[in-house]
Amino acid sequence: MSTPTLQTPRFILRELTRADAADLYPSFSDDAVMRWWSRGPFSSKEELADWLVPESGWEEGRSWAIVETEGGPVIGRLAAMDRGDGISEIAYLVVRGRHGEGVAKEALAALIDHLFRTEKRRRIYADVDPDNAASNRIVEKLGFTLEGRLRQAWTTHIGPRDSLIWGLLADEWQGIPR
Repeated sequence: MSTPTLQTPRFILRELTRADAADLYPSFSDDAVMRWWSRGPFSSKEELADWLVPESGWEEGRSWAIVETEGGPVIGRLAAMDRGDGISEIAYLVVRGRHGEGVAKEALAALIDHLFRTEKRRRIYADVDPDNAASNRIVEKLGFTLEGRLRQAWTTHIGPRDSLIWGLLADEWQGIPR
C-alpha cells in the first residue's frame, strides 16, 4: 500500500525516507525520549535509518515524516502497521524540543481520519507504556478507549513492562478534533 501525503492546518505528513534519520536521530538516541519504547536508544544514524526504512522496505507498515514546510526538518514520525482484517496499529514520536505543542495530536488525527475514511479501516489501536503519561493523554484526547492492560507484555531495555491497549473503532471516530 502506498504512503500518501496528508495535510493538516500546520503540518505536512509525507513518506519517511532514510535521509530523515538525520533529523530524528537526536531524539531516537536520547534516553529520556526513548524511555517508554520497546527498545533502547539508537547508537548511530545508520542504525536508525536501517530500522526506520530498511533497504529492502518495511513490509509491516508505513511511516510518515511530520514537517512544517516542504523540505523543512522532520519534527516527528508516525507509523501505521496493518494487522489484518481492517485493523491498524499506530505509533508516533515527536522530536525533543517540540513536545507539548500538539504536534502528535494534530498529525495523528489526520492519519486516523485517513485510515478510517479513505482506507476504510474498521479499528485502530495503540500499545502504550502505562507510565508514558503524555502518550496516554494523546490517545485518550483523540477518542480512544482504554481496553486493557497486558501485564509484563514486553521485556525492554528498562526491564519487563506492561502495555495499555487503546482502541478506536471507525463508527466511534468523530473526525478531526478542533
